Amino acid sequence: MAFARTCSVALVGVDGVIVEVQADLEPGVAAFTLVGLPDKALSEARDRVRAAVVNSGEAWPQRKLTVGLSPASVPKSGSGFDLAVACAVLAAAERLDPGAIADLLLIGELGLDGRVRPVRGVLPSVLAAADAGYRRVVVAEQTAAEAELVPGVTVVGVRSLRQLVAVLTGAPEPEEPADRTVGHPDPLMAGLMLPSAGVRGLPDEAAARMDLADVAGQYEARRALEIAAAGGHHLYLKGPPGAGKTMLAERLPALLPPLTQKEALEVTAVHSVAGLLPAGRPLVDRAPYCAPHHSTTMPAIVGGGSGLPRPGAVSLAHRGVLFLDEAPEFPVRVLDALRQPLESGEVVIARSAGSMRLPARFLLCLAANPCPCGRHSRRGEGCECTPAMVSRYQGRLSGPLLDRVDLQVQVAPVTRAELMQRDTSAETTEVVAARVLAARERAAARLAGTPWRTNAEVPGHELRTRWQLAPGALNDAARQLERGLLTARGLDRVLRVAWTVADLAGRDRPEQRDLRTALVLRTGVEQGLPLTERFLGRPDPAPDRTGGRTGDTPGADTHDGTGDKAERRPPRPRARSARRTADPRPEPEEAGP
Repeated sequence: MAFARTCSVALVGVDGVIVEVQADLEPGVAAFTLVGLPDKALSEARDRVRAAVVNSGEAWPQRKLTVGLSPASVPKSGSGFDLAVACAVLAAAERLDPGAIADLLLIGELGLDGRVRPVRGVLPSVLAAADAGYRRVVVAEQTAAEAELVPGVTVVGVRSLRQLVAVLTGAPEPEEPADRTVGHPDPLMAGLMLPSAGVRGLPDEAAARMDLADVAGQYEARRALEIAAAGGHHLYLKGPPGAGKTMLAERLPALLPPLTQKEALEVTAVHSVAGLLPAGRPLVDRAPYCAPHHSTTMPAIVGGGSGLPRPGAVSLAHRGVLFLDEAPEFPVRVLDALRQPLESGEVVIARSAGSMRLPARFLLCLAANPCPCGRHSRRGEGCECTPAMVSRYQGRLSGPLLDRVDLQVQVAPVTRAELMQRDTSAETTEVVAARVLAARERAAARLAGTPWRTNAEVPGHELRTRWQLAPGALNDAARQLERGLLTARGLDRVLRVAWTVADLAGRDRPEQRDLRTALVLRTGVEQGLPLTERFLGRPDPAPDRTGGRTGDTPGADTHDGTGDKAERRPPRPRARSARRTADPRPEPEEAGP
């Protein structure tokens, strides 16, 4: 028989498309033609396959050979089609039974010596094969564990083309040479793992040692971190350098609960396509953490590249944390490109070679200094930036972007007492993570039967109509909305945060204090209760810098009509020195008490 076919998979983003590999032999001058919209790497498969077949002890057919990849309209890239092309050629040459490979799906690259090398994207490829009805898949031995994560599929891991031919023909399996890479990196894994681009998809030893109790002070920011983890809310930390913003963000992934089986497969599929799965760890079962540098380009953040786009940082942080340190230093176009995935949980990228849809349900954590020098405050002590510089710096985070951030927390400088004295009341990551898990379970039980799993995913219309609040709970937020200090999107996000605060406190529905807590975290306007007491109903364990309790003086902060916390009333001026007394210039009139 001069015709045979088998199947492989072409990846478009993280979605697989079944490709039929057809081989046809005809009388004529020996030639090898590959058609079906292949890229450069796939076009070079002709030389790889010919050398692999010959070095495996098989005869290469000396006839006109045409290999077609169908459907021809789908772009195909990479070297994962080598194994399917080689088997189709051998079946067309009557070395293999065409019926034995017709319903077989093969994924793997061939070396010139006939060894099967692993390729990226095995998990999404096998998922696509299972959805298409294939029940037997052949992959490289190194990626067999990754392929076996898909239920209902029989995975055959092979080391060489010679071994695969023996399995398909029923012949004894040949003896493979001993592994000469013991104690050294496996050369077969070269190209499978790419540089991580700031992604920590699996918990490493350094991350395991990070504890929330190591952060000095910052009780309000810690509670905001807990709420963000419990409800999946986006977080914005603003404060001077050295206040602990990066330390807080690095400890956020450890507060998130372990991924479910479905979520783990989603995350693993993205990391497999990106080449971030280390050997021996085929499944990502913990929330990933991605912290790109502020010089990162637009394609690296949202996805892209030449030809078909590749996953970016927003997809690599799927079901995890995307941390943008020094957020105002990122290009404005890059920051505004985050607005779509923040709303929809996915990103759609269109290129001339095709378009793709990538998952991007991440928790965004922004960190920023108050000004370029970092010393700007309401008193203006030590800051050398002009008002125009401060305004320009803060304006790089656009209003529509910040409107999508649920929690906006001011991180105060760490005092000498907080830094030098050990705080025995600080809670560890393990304790806080247990509360976060309990709150997630309460939300999951309430959202059972819906397409949402966390409070941050629930549309505002559903929160206002399906689940009722306590009587009068919405009064403060309604007044903020009427005064124009809160947008309609902002109101929806306040409701989501209020439900998370109620879940952490063990309440069945949000009360007025939960809405007030959400408004404080949204607008920064004090509502009359200490912040940690508003969270979980217990007193604030941390005194403020003036010796009193945070929020002990209701009404000390007043609203100035801008949506930010108003300045505290400044202390009366000290007595003027002799030098200033001798100054003939008139002193400005003091404001009233």
